[in-house]
Amino acid sequence: MNEQVLSGKVALVTGGSRGIGAATARRLARLGADVVLTYVEQAAKAEAVAEELRSAGVRAEAVRADQADRDQVTATVDGVAARFGRIDVLVNSAGVFRAGALSPGDRDLQATINVNGLADTTYAALPHLSDGGRVINLSSALGSRAGTPGVADYAATKAAVSAYARAWAQDLAPRRITVNVIECGVIDTDMAVPADSEMGRAFLQMIPLRRYATADEVGAVVAFLAGPDAGYITGTTLRIDGGAMA
Repeated sequence: MNEQVLSGKVALVTGGSRGIGAATARRLARLGADVVLTYVEQAAKAEAVAEELRSAGVRAEAVRADQADRDQVTATVDGVAARFGRIDVLVNSAGVFRAGALSPGDRDLQATINVNGLADTTYAALPHLSDGGRVINLSSALGSRAGTPGVADYAATKAAVSAYARAWAQDLAPRRITVNVIECGVIDTDMAVPADSEMGRAFLQMIPLRRYATADEVGAVVAFLAGPDAGYITGTTLRIDGGAMA
């Protein structure tokens, strides 16, 4: 892929202070895109990522935006569009993972962030999203198959993410905006179960490639979907799980 295929484009990456979001921001900037990344609590990490991107020669900002606060999300998206003039790529990466027997409050919060927050961000972005733009939802393979106990509420939120993407792909096709989902298996980030733990070793036995994916490998797929070579891919789920669902 040409290194500057996203030159002149503006990307908004939610949850961009660490892990997959940060890796995605770096990948998009490497292709020439200006990048705005959002965070909630990791201000120093988010600003460090933004400074790294600026040093690479693109415009970059880190903006606090709580996905559980609809007004804050809308104001953030509108502000990005006002400052940068447009949004070409929206990467919905922000999310939380809660497992086990959850209280009603925890269930509500997880659904608010993972489903409503994603929907609020996307709906706020649509008036500013350029024709031919991209919407890319980061999700989990648990949304297709709950392969372990205690994840029902989380899995349900991720299934909703995929359902939104399929429907939005239909709705936005007249504007040539593509909408796709990346379902991740176990990714080697600070949120993952350590690979050398008992649970981690059990996970590795379920993965034919016998390793976790890296955040950069996910970011590379996001970058492909954001680029011109993916213009005919929409309403699709791509899975990065090392063959666990094969």
